[in-house]
Amino acid sequence: MSSRPHVMSRRLRAAATISAVAVLTTAAAVSPAPRATAAARDGTPARGAGAGVAPYRDARLPVERRVADLLRRMSLDDKIGQMTQAERGAVAGDPSLIAQWRLGSVLSGGGSVPTPNTPRAWADMVNTFQAQALSTPLGIPMMYGVDAVHGHGNVYGATVFPHNVGLGATRDPDLVRRVYAATAAEVRATGIPWNFAPCVCVARDERWGRAYESFGEDPALVIRMESAIDGLQGRHGRDLADPDRVLATAKHYAGDGDTEYGTGSGDYPIDQGVTVTDWARFAMLDLSPYLAAVRAHDVGSVMPSFSSVDFTGDGVGNPVKMHANRTLITGVLKRGMRFDGFVISDWEGIHQIPDPDAPPDEPRPTAGQVRAGVNAGIDMFMEPGTAPRFEQLLKAEVVAGRVSRARIDDAVRRILRAKFRLGLFEHPYAPPGRTGIVGGAAHRRVAREAVAKSQVLLKNAGGLLPLARDARLYVAGRNADDIGNQAGGWTLDWQGRSGDSIPGTTILEGLREVAPRAHITYSADASAPTDGADVGVVVVGETPYAEGFGDVGGPVCSWCTPPQAEPKSMDLQPGDRAVVRKVCAELPRCAVLVVSGRPQVITDQLGDIDALVASWLPGSEGAGVADVLFGRTAFTARLPVSWPRDAAQEPINVGDRNYRPLFPYGWGLRTRATH
Repeated sequence: MSSRPHVMSRRLRAAATISAVAVLTTAAAVSPAPRATAAARDGTPARGAGAGVAPYRDARLPVERRVADLLRRMSLDDKIGQMTQAERGAVAGDPSLIAQWRLGSVLSGGGSVPTPNTPRAWADMVNTFQAQALSTPLGIPMMYGVDAVHGHGNVYGATVFPHNVGLGATRDPDLVRRVYAATAAEVRATGIPWNFAPCVCVARDERWGRAYESFGEDPALVIRMESAIDGLQGRHGRDLADPDRVLATAKHYAGDGDTEYGTGSGDYPIDQGVTVTDWARFAMLDLSPYLAAVRAHDVGSVMPSFSSVDFTGDGVGNPVKMHANRTLITGVLKRGMRFDGFVISDWEGIHQIPDPDAPPDEPRPTAGQVRAGVNAGIDMFMEPGTAPRFEQLLKAEVVAGRVSRARIDDAVRRILRAKFRLGLFEHPYAPPGRTGIVGGAAHRRVAREAVAKSQVLLKNAGGLLPLARDARLYVAGRNADDIGNQAGGWTLDWQGRSGDSIPGTTILEGLREVAPRAHITYSADASAPTDGADVGVVVVGETPYAEGFGDVGGPVCSWCTPPQAEPKSMDLQPGDRAVVRKVCAELPRCAVLVVSGRPQVITDQLGDIDALVASWLPGSEGAGVADVLFGRTAFTARLPVSWPRDAAQEPINVGDRNYRPLFPYGWGLRTRATH
């Protein structure tokens, strides 16, 4: 059964009402940056601090008092260092650079890992970096960050959960909370206290290569799934100092799922493009998840989008990069929503800010880009390989008076607040003896449950599913036994990897595990004879991709595994279509599973298919797919996005005029568990 589109439209209107309040109560013109508060200038010794103990080191004092005390002790170089984040590759060869540059943070980009890539090696690396940060005169701990967007995916052996689009299909906020709590525990076990997740964008065009990072096309659904923030941070961020919690990041603020196809950056058709909208629509679709993240979940950090926004009220054609948008960052987010965390730029995000005063060949970032980003309200800057240049330029801007010291103090105050809340001054190193939980059985059970509850049954003619435990199956398709394909992007590498890339269970292995009495013949390309089989199970779909290279019509990833070089499309690849055609023609009944980050057009073959399942990107626990196929668990999931009849329908979303998808938003047939 399915939910009706008009019901979801009411939810959209409710989300619009909530978020519009935040926008309309914010002044359209942002006033100058506030002066340093009295607390920041207060040098009075703290009560309760022992003789000779700096108040900021006294864990008994309130966080704001500790922040104020430390801030007044810091030099301009200390403060600018706290605002700077370098990539591990820039400092791994000489960790003393962390102390030399006074870095406030270090990150790992996708695929940037220690050798060997083990949980213990990660913890040792982070501890080495931390020792350098603590060696500075004030001993301010650094904060390591990583993109653990569906589990601690950079780490070999970690539990890899379904991507957010699959979690959105579960409609189960408590499950999502548990998924992200398990992720937090694995991330913190390796010494990392900060996760660049979750993505709370509302994906409105499935041609976007990051669509699977969204929980769905309806802001009301995305807001429900923001229990992910509680899983990472604890309820209202109260448990951040817990060894199983990490700081969360709501991203990408705001509008990255709503950009127009054809406006993308460089060769990207839609990624990093332009959101063309009016204020009311922007509030409804693009701002409302951030209001909830801040007000209901106290998210600790927010990351601006690479994209731009072009409000139609003053005419189209003057988009503003989010990284330079002071109205939306300082005005709406910090003042209107009362966000007290800090804003972290995306990877070299300010390098894309137009700077008409800089020569075309001037290295990035330019002075104008640094000035624009800081004055817009960004507090920490992801400068993976250009940290020293950023620091030098920012200092010159402050000395020249083009960036105020009050703006610097505001940024550093927010960063220090997060570090105190995380307990890093008391416990800066990786918690000892915790790396064994990474990829452990308890977390894999949560992942398997999430996989089973994310499978959307789109068609089930004649009640084919669930299958009998002793069925004679012919299993085919390239995604039946490829754990890299079923994990998707942001797994070991930025763009993911096809093949036997991570430990776990493929869908084929899961079928054999769950139904050992079944007779299974497997042929990836369906070249083996189908004789003796009663049911075909064809597992097709996409190969891994991430931002940019995942855009439909986008560039090919030249360094990825060979299967990933195929053109990205809303249509099934020709080889997949051929396998579906052959198996479904030769066997009396067939089920097709689509393993993908977005819907795949299958309309013309639907009549030949008895059962159709949207399996999304299930991650490392393929047995969860087998659980629903064999009735161990019931099918309960519903579509988090509309499934188009053809690619030309994109973008298609619930509430559209003339809404006629193949399967509507919220569609999902149900079965009963048989065992």
